[in-house]
Amino acid sequence: MYTLYREQYVTAMPSSAWDLLKNPANLDRITPPDLQFQIVSPVPQEMFNGLIIEYRIKIPWFGERTWVAEIKHIKEMHSFVDEQRLGPYAFWYHYHQIEQEDRHVRLIDRVYYQVPYGIAGKILHFFFIRKTLERIFDYRKIKLEEFLTGGNQGCVPENPDAGE
Repeated sequence: MYTLYREQYVTAMPSSAWDLLKNPANLDRITPPDLQFQIVSPVPQEMFNGLIIEYRIKIPWFGERTWVAEIKHIKEMHSFVDEQRLGPYAFWYHYHQIEQEDRHVRLIDRVYYQVPYGIAGKILHFFFIRKTLERIFDYRKIKLEEFLTGGNQGCVPENPDAGE
């Protein structure tokens, strides 16, 4: 099992962050364009527990993949989970959290995942998968800054205790 942990601070109200994240269609806005992310199932303007979202994503060197995720464990204005039901990972559990801290909002992403293909998957993770995920979340950080604060935010380094 691997863990990817990211947090960042934005100068925004928690309600603004929640409004952005609660709309599943906004996932496209915070995903790097080269992944050609496309939601293929109808989605509401606001997520709900049990919402199933199907989308396609182009993974470099692996081609287009279908990914089906379930939204669950929603705590209004605080947190939610998207969990892969079908997709490129053996396991994917992504916890999103929003916390008010002084004049800032802290956005936390904690992803627990397993790669398929046994030892070959571990090698792919070392050389490719981990770097790709980091690039995706780096892009996401930039876009969240842009949408929530217009670029005015402070960043906290990755959790050194999280990892493999």
